[in-house]
Amino acid sequence: MGHKPSLRKYSKEEILQLIAKTDCSSGDARVKYRGLSICVVMASWNEEGKVGQGVLAVPRDIVDTVVVVNNGSIDSTEKEASDAGAIVINHAKNLGAGGGYRTGWIFGKEKDFDIVVELAGDNQDDPNDIPKAVDKLIDEKLDYVQGSRWIKEGKRENMTVSRTILTWVYSLLFRLLFKKKITDATNGFRVFRKEVLDNPKLNLWQDWLLQYEMEPYLLIQTCRAGYKVGEAPVTKRYHDDMNDNTKMVPFKSWWSILRPLFLLSLRIKS
Repeated sequence: MGHKPSLRKYSKEEILQLIAKTDCSSGDARVKYRGLSICVVMASWNEEGKVGQGVLAVPRDIVDTVVVVNNGSIDSTEKEASDAGAIVINHAKNLGAGGGYRTGWIFGKEKDFDIVVELAGDNQDDPNDIPKAVDKLIDEKLDYVQGSRWIKEGKRENMTVSRTILTWVYSLLFRLLFKKKITDATNGFRVFRKEVLDNPKLNLWQDWLLQYEMEPYLLIQTCRAGYKVGEAPVTKRYHDDMNDNTKMVPFKSWWSILRPLFLLSLRIKS
């Protein structure tokens, strides 16, 4: 579990082929919430014992499809997710967290869902937060809603002091560099309209985004392009069996999350 496999760089064409051959509901057959179809995306690497619980907790009266991107797992992640009712897209090898979520986001867009919701693939998020986040998106005519554990009604469970400090510092840097009031810029819970992925400033196919860079990259570029972005309160919970609450490698993984702030603000990357 702690071993990080080498990443296989799938081409854009390979990913699009994987998505194209994955069947899902369509049109009037879809479950709708307030007239809109919703796809929940999870990316999972060796999350046996967690991914199934996360899939089962998704409110299917408002969410049509849950897609789990099985990111090169060697345990029973695929079977557990499928048995729980998810559509599973298999990466033969680990593409990194960024590569996993990229496939899920693009699945949502290519299959023409109105709204894409990202949840952690290890059951760290509470799917019951989805309705209020989607309501905020619709009621305030937003394009993108970032989950926040820090605003009123947001919650943290079993969160270490070091992670608390790092998430606060990161969000402060985000606000200073990009002039956008975001209180929880590292939170993976996000809800967005599929049109966000049409952003001309967005290039998800860059190899430097494959680890933990992809998610902050999406938030940064969405803000910079002038899309309407807001926050909704969510719960973030960390599991006791994770070393320091996470699979992330100290220093290396945090630099992976941090570097989009600097590379994009300095225009070194785009």
